[in-house]
Amino acid sequence: QVQLAESGGGLVQAGGSLRLSCAYSGSIFSIKSMGWYRQAPGKQRELVARIMNDGSTTYADFLKGRFTISKVTAKNTVFLQMNSLKPEDTAVYLCNALTITSLGYLEVWGQGTLVTVFS
Repeated sequence: QVQLAESGGGLVQAGGSLRLSCAYSGSIFSIKSMGWYRQAPGKQRELVARIMNDGSTTYADFLKGRFTISKVTAKNTVFLQMNSLKPEDTAVYLCNALTITSLGYLEVWGQGTLVTVFS
């Protein structure tokens, strides 16, 4: 089993930056990719960015280059650098791990960290 723990959320003014961290532990050899999702009040959860084991990345179209996902394997940590934040970026940001088990693929979720952007 994989465990995830996010940190780094908070209150920031529009135009500012935040860096989110996701520390992963447990059966890390089973991880195929890591990602960040977000869920705003009253809205569906949506993918923000994903990073594969080979380092390749995928981003949501709406980001327009403002966010960057990265990982430091030696520290078992994935980061989400968020720049030029907008009020519409306000959401709970959740770390996600796609793992492979004997029963197939399994998604693991963190508890989430709240990001609030004010104008």
